[in-house]
Amino acid sequence: MKAVLPAIARTLLEPQLPPDLEVTWFTDPDSAKAGIADAEIAWVDMQPTSRVADTIRAAGPALRWVSTLYAGLDAFPLGWLRERGVTLTNGRGINAVAVADYAVLAVLAAAKRFDEVVRAHDRRTWLRDSPGKVELAGTHALVIGYGTIGRLIGERLAAFGVAVTGVTRSGAGGTLTPETWRARLGEFDWVILAAPSTGETRAMIAAGELSAMRHGAWLINIARGDMVDQDALVAALEGATIAGAILDPTTPEPLPPDSPLWSTPNALVTMHLSGRSQSTMFPRAAALFLTNLRLYRRGVGLDNVVSLVDGY
Repeated sequence: MKAVLPAIARTLLEPQLPPDLEVTWFTDPDSAKAGIADAEIAWVDMQPTSRVADTIRAAGPALRWVSTLYAGLDAFPLGWLRERGVTLTNGRGINAVAVADYAVLAVLAAAKRFDEVVRAHDRRTWLRDSPGKVELAGTHALVIGYGTIGRLIGERLAAFGVAVTGVTRSGAGGTLTPETWRARLGEFDWVILAAPSTGETRAMIAAGELSAMRHGAWLINIARGDMVDQDALVAALEGATIAGAILDPTTPEPLPPDSPLWSTPNALVTMHLSGRSQSTMFPRAAALFLTNLRLYRRGVGLDNVVSLVDGY
């Protein structure tokens, strides 16, 4: 049995791998493509993620399982994998705590306008009043995508006294559904995007949604950049239709220096760092891979199997 695995995780994986597993430890796209050519198992995450699809398409007929530490799968050739009957498992939950913490950081930064405090510090200006005076208690948050990360965000915000409403496909547990949340947008102070990126979620926040939000509301995106119509967002912020936006992901990434988002009023770009604001990502990913490897070798169901039709 052959596998291609990331050299960056070698010290975490190698001591626990079965002796009959022949491993190619890749360090760059070329060595990943060479290893996947005859591999049955592949973990080929790399930056930028645009390289992942090309690497996977270089696989031979032996490929049966692809593992990734990413929760979002927009970089993966799902149709290609589906046609070849390859199982894909993702990193759902690996970064959940870090991303949820980051979302709460964004809400607090917006409420207290900590961005303006930091800029005043850089100017060595002593502010005479607080630029942000919103208290979280009594405010309302809409979390679009109330899965593992969304629920963690909800739990954290609830501890601050925020009334949280989630959005799920099923509407279970009192959550809103994809058909009903838009009519309720005007009720929320914080609109937080935490849904997986699919064809249904692209540009889900566009001019109509932005105009339906409260004048003082903030948009916070810790999901994927393509969920927001960025041109419409720039127009809404320049026209003060909403109070502001904190964008962890953008489209494209990296965001070009000439993008208007860098200078748009009350827009803060945090360079897709939410999942990286931790030190446990690779240990957790390695532990998940090793668990799934044991299950795979036993011929039983794996954890975190992705629907190659739905994309999550």
